[in-house]
Amino acid sequence: MKKILIDTDPGMDDTLAIILAIKSKAVQLLGISSVAGNYPIEVTTRNALKTVELLKRSDIPVARGMGKPLARPLAKDPFSHGSDGQAETHLPEPTTKPSGKHGVDQIIDMVRANPGEVTVITLGPLTNLAMAFMKEPDIVPLVKEVVAIAGSFGLNKYAFANATGDTPQSEWNVFVDPEAARLVFESGVPVRAVGLDVATHFDINFTEEQLATLKASARPEANIVEKMVRFVQGRGFESYCVLIDSMAVAAVIDESLIGTTRARVGVETKGELTLGQTVADFRHHHGWAHLPEIEVASSADYRRFLDLVMTLVLE
Repeated sequence: MKKILIDTDPGMDDTLAIILAIKSKAVQLLGISSVAGNYPIEVTTRNALKTVELLKRSDIPVARGMGKPLARPLAKDPFSHGSDGQAETHLPEPTTKPSGKHGVDQIIDMVRANPGEVTVITLGPLTNLAMAFMKEPDIVPLVKEVVAIAGSFGLNKYAFANATGDTPQSEWNVFVDPEAARLVFESGVPVRAVGLDVATHFDINFTEEQLATLKASARPEANIVEKMVRFVQGRGFESYCVLIDSMAVAAVIDESLIGTTRARVGVETKGELTLGQTVADFRHHHGWAHLPEIEVASSADYRRFLDLVMTLVLE
C-alpha cells in the first residue's frame, strides 16, 4: 500500500476524495491536515472530522492546519459549497476532536517517520506544505511526491473556461495562496499538478444511471455523493464539480489513469488580472530555465476514473 497524507479544505469535492482514499486498498491514509481555502479553518477542520466519522475511521488523525495564506488575507470563494461546506448534506457534528498536533507539524513528523515513502496529496491551498518546507527544509528530499490539485495550464478549453479562482485564468487553490504554490513548486520536491485542464473536463461527469445507483445504495457515503451532485446541478453546474479533488487521489491509486507532460511553471503573485495564474513554459527554444519543472496532467481515462469512483464508493 502506498502511504499518503491528505492536506485539504473540505469542500464537497474534498469530501469525496477523502472517502476514496479511506476506502481504497491501494493506499494507506496516514493522516489528514486541514487548511483554510474553500472555507475558514474551523469549517474545513470540522468537515474533515465529519468525513472520517462517516466512514467510522476516527483512528485517522485530523490535524488543524493554517488558518490563512502565507502573505495575504483569505479570499472568499465565489463558488459556494453550501451553508455546511458539504453541499447541504449536513452530516452529523463530529464527536472526535482534532489531533493535538498542528497540521504543519503532522506533515513534518509523518514524513520523517516514513522517509521516501509518503506522497502528500494536496486538495486545497498549499499553505501547510509550504510552511512545513520553510520550517524544516530537510524534509523536502524525504517526500516521495506531491500530487496537487493546482493550476490551469492552457492545454484545452477547460483550463480557462472552468477557471475556479477569482481571476480569469486561475485555479482556486493557487489563487488563494500563490506564494505557497510557488514555494512548493520551487522546492525541488517531485510535483504532479492536476489542473483544471483535466480535472474539470466535461467527460468526467456522472451519468444519470450512475447517480441512480448511488441513490439506491445502502452505503451512506454513496447517498451523500448523489446528494452533492444534485446540489451542484440544482445551481446550474456540472457534476464534475464534485469530482475535481478525487482526480488527485485517483492519480495515486492508479498512476495510469492520468497522463502528464513536463513543463516549466511559474506562479503569478502580483498581477491584477493574473493573480494565481500558473504560467507554463512549453517552448522548445528560449524557455525560461529558471522556472521549476513539474509534471502537469494533460489527459485522463475518464471512463476508468468514474468506474474507480463508483466501485470504491459502493463497496
